[in-house]
Amino acid sequence: MAKSEQLTDEQWAILEPLIAEPIRRDDGRGRPWRENREVLDGILWILRTGARWQDLPDRFPPYQTCHRRFQMWVKDGTLKSVLENLAEDLRTRGELDLSECFIDGTFVSAKKGASRWERPSGAKVRRSWQ
Repeated sequence: MAKSEQLTDEQWAILEPLIAEPIRRDDGRGRPWRENREVLDGILWILRTGARWQDLPDRFPPYQTCHRRFQMWVKDGTLKSVLENLAEDLRTRGELDLSECFIDGTFVSAKKGASRWERPSGAKVRRSWQ
């Protein structure tokens, strides 16, 4: 695996205390949990590339493992804390320039009271140009 695709040891030292160890079954049954660091590397690869979970390369744990842990960490706030700490690490090293950030303000037409998305009628959609 390319070095740039992995967390550095310094980054992992910051993040490791933020990620709780998985709860193991008392009876010892079930598959052993994959290491948090390798799972996080897989999650960060997905977030960085925008690829589908199924396209996660074989050098990472199975995509199901990464996706399940991703969902768990989003729900309990772990992922937010991890990403905030990574951003702070980049900022302190001078590798994050917030002046280059932007917000995507894409306009999406929504129908009031609709329970699902429908393609808007061309006659009803506002045009941004005359």
